[in-house]
Amino acid sequence: MSIVEVKVPDIGDFKEVEIIELMIKVGDTIKVDQSLITVESDKASMEIPSSAAGVVKEIKVKVGDKVAEGSLLLLLEADGAAAGAGTASTPAAPAAAAPAAAAPAPAAAAPAPAAAPAAASGPVEVKVPDIGDFKEVEVIEVMVKVGDTIKVDQSLLTVESDKASMEIPSSHAGVVKEVKVKLGDKVAMGTVVLVVEATGGAASAPAAAAPAAAPAAASAPAAAPAAAPAPAAAAAPAVSQGSVETSKLAHASPSIRKFARELGVDLGKVPGSGQKGRITQLDVQNFVKGVMAGTTAAPAGAAAPAGASGGGNFNVLAWPSLDFSKFGETELLPLSRIKKISGPNLHRNWVQIPHVTQFDDADITDLEAFRVETNNANAKNKDAAKLTMLAFVIKASVAALKKFPTFNASLDANGENLILKKYYNIGFAADTPNGLVVPVVKNADQKSVSQIAREMTELSLQAREGKLKPTDMQGATFTISSLGGIGGTHFTPIVNAPEVAILGLSKASIKPVWDGKAFQPRLMMGTSLSYDHRVVDGAMGARFSVYLSEVLGDMRKILL
Repeated sequence: MSIVEVKVPDIGDFKEVEIIELMIKVGDTIKVDQSLITVESDKASMEIPSSAAGVVKEIKVKVGDKVAEGSLLLLLEADGAAAGAGTASTPAAPAAAAPAAAAPAPAAAAPAPAAAPAAASGPVEVKVPDIGDFKEVEVIEVMVKVGDTIKVDQSLLTVESDKASMEIPSSHAGVVKEVKVKLGDKVAMGTVVLVVEATGGAASAPAAAAPAAAPAAASAPAAAPAAAPAPAAAAAPAVSQGSVETSKLAHASPSIRKFARELGVDLGKVPGSGQKGRITQLDVQNFVKGVMAGTTAAPAGAAAPAGASGGGNFNVLAWPSLDFSKFGETELLPLSRIKKISGPNLHRNWVQIPHVTQFDDADITDLEAFRVETNNANAKNKDAAKLTMLAFVIKASVAALKKFPTFNASLDANGENLILKKYYNIGFAADTPNGLVVPVVKNADQKSVSQIAREMTELSLQAREGKLKPTDMQGATFTISSLGGIGGTHFTPIVNAPEVAILGLSKASIKPVWDGKAFQPRLMMGTSLSYDHRVVDGAMGARFSVYLSEVLGDMRKILL
């Protein structure tokens, strides 16, 4: 018997990758090439195999650690031939691990076959770049469709070998004209993935060859609608470490693993509905929904702090199961994909955030007159943006957020600290045929009302056409939901976590307002400010609402 050090083998160009899963524990008997840990970059996840066989005596790493080639993983009490091989390989771990072609890190030495001259335009074939030693890998996810506008390095599909899954980026920008592959197809370097009508240059050779490119767009406008960023990933290590035996069997892509970790979900407990039992994003969301409704057991160790990411089983009654057809004629109408994604997030936000809603009326008589006058003056100027009331409200909200910075913040993962944000990104709810999405006007404090109005018009058009990118719907610090074009007086908007407040706008109407001497007809707009009572108390909420109404009544106040 001898003690052998098992180290990370050659994993290609990746310098440091995060451990997301431990698959063994002290006392386990392991074999050569048995998977020990799962590591993940921003584009690929891979399992690291053992270079020796024996009994695990000590584990030197934990979930969340960063490792690279040569990092010590564990100490093994090896025996027989395995011990000799393992011992010999200790000084040169990469050489010992060479037979295990598990390291999916593709070398970026060879230029991608799909690369074209920088000035390329017209139909271009996008091919699979150099993916290392893998000869044929299976397509398990297609992330684009005909008609999509894609960028260089945008993820097109996810492929998987027996040891790793990775996302294949695009070497060209343009509009997708034809998708050449489907789920289950086998692809290799040089396989044509799709045909694009190119609008710009190709990616450089190294970029095309490395699966670790830009963040994945995946099939998740999850960051979209009310699908605001999920609870902080701080809960992930506890879940991963406490569920080694089950989570190691999970069949999911890197983007789905990351999504699950952000929600604190043990993938080993999530049934997969995809091809070969693969876990999809919808599977994870349905699992979370089941836990929240009390119909699914919560993952062991997944209980997050009662702070920003708190949650769990509320032990509510099971949803009633009825055969409605016995009462009359029915029709089954499937929910849109956006509603399926946003529903669990809305439910989580409603039950986990202690909501308070402040109702008020803002006098926008003078502001509306100014808006109409300005639009009329700019009617003949084709380049002038059409000013909307919502654009003015966004500008006024930024002024209120600066005066009351607590509203432009988020609770940290432990619920013990407030993260004050020094940037002002305002999300606005946009209604589309498929459901509600929330595009974000970035750095609204640095833009004029005209610029905000123009950007809102562009984002709204993209939303209706289903062309919003995930980045267009991320990073909001405050959200506004306007029903002014529909009707109603006030309503209770749901806070879009991890934000701490949301403003609702209702239809403006003429009301009699006492000016000290007589009633005057004024155009009043109902405002509904919902906020997280853990962060904002009632007095602060009232002051914010009053100040916002004052600014809308006289926009000159923001100049002071």
